Amino acid sequence: MDAREQVEDMLRPDLRGRTAYGAPQLDVPVALNTNENSYPVPHVVVVAMTRAVEAVASGLNRYPDREFTALREGLAAFLSRSGTAVDAAQVWAGNGSNEVLLHLLQAFGGPGRTALGFTPAYSMHPIITTTTGTAWVDGMRGVAGRGAFDLDAGAAVAQVREHRPDVVFLCSPNNPTGTALGLDVVEAVHDATDGLVVVDEAYAEFARPGTPSALTLLAGRPRMVVTRTMSKAFALAGGRLGYLAADPALTDALRLVRMPYHLSSVTQAVALAALAHADLMLETVGVVKDQRDRIVEAVAALGLDPVPSDANFVLFGGLADAPGTWRALLERGVLVRDVGIPHYLRVTAGTPEETTAFLDALAALVPTHAGAVP
Repeated sequence: MDAREQVEDMLRPDLRGRTAYGAPQLDVPVALNTNENSYPVPHVVVVAMTRAVEAVASGLNRYPDREFTALREGLAAFLSRSGTAVDAAQVWAGNGSNEVLLHLLQAFGGPGRTALGFTPAYSMHPIITTTTGTAWVDGMRGVAGRGAFDLDAGAAVAQVREHRPDVVFLCSPNNPTGTALGLDVVEAVHDATDGLVVVDEAYAEFARPGTPSALTLLAGRPRMVVTRTMSKAFALAGGRLGYLAADPALTDALRLVRMPYHLSSVTQAVALAALAHADLMLETVGVVKDQRDRIVEAVAALGLDPVPSDANFVLFGGLADAPGTWRALLERGVLVRDVGIPHYLRVTAGTPEETTAFLDALAALVPTHAGAVP
């Protein structure tokens, strides 16, 4: 038995044969596959971050603030800018929103428990669920007369009542479709279950005007959580800082499962520097939204089928062979994402120049790559 076979033999049975998360990290002229913000951190913020890290560097011989008190206060203040007051005691953070989701499943999932999500949605939801020994159930999207990727309250509630999950994931705006949920869906799902309802709002800052946030529903609902990230709108994907807002009783429970001192002093310093310059960090959001809407309009003009988006990406269909189109775009130096939905690809909204490169490459391919969706 070779090493790989020995490891496979020792691996938990429910993990055998599974594939790890693996969005391609390729050196290409136009990388639009992982919904990163294409704009670099502004120089003035880089200087502030550098000074913040320098200030804590001499103390790295000591553990960081385990309670990340200043950071929770900063995140609470930022969320409160939306008009819904959030207290520091309601905030939790981790190394990216994936760690925050992991903490939630470690605390409220586990063997003998079930999590439900409405597919297609964020691919890490089932992966993280499985790693905690929680059973995963694929709920279905699609509303007659509206769209294959929509989700209404009636359909969501019916599936919640059928499967009786301990954890429900609602993704709004949804990844990879870009579609947002009405608060009626969130409220209906919450009222239909006795379990935890996680509203993943990683792309909330990119939503179109009038798109509601589930932050407004938190008061009086200790079983509801809203997760956010600094990776997207804040252009801080490399900083690895995700966070959530919930009832203080729920955030306190997460202390039972987090690793000691899980947020480094450097991470806390960098995130605080970014929050201190929030307005500047978010200046590119409007530009990205403009490029997103440009993509929707231009892709439709090419005869393809874009999904209207409230995120910083666009899912578009009408392709005869999506993997083939993905490879053809890559050959032209443009990397997008094949999310596994037949006839569809997903593209991140980048700079105007990146958008032009993508649209030019796609236009050249349409005559031979477009095809009717069954």
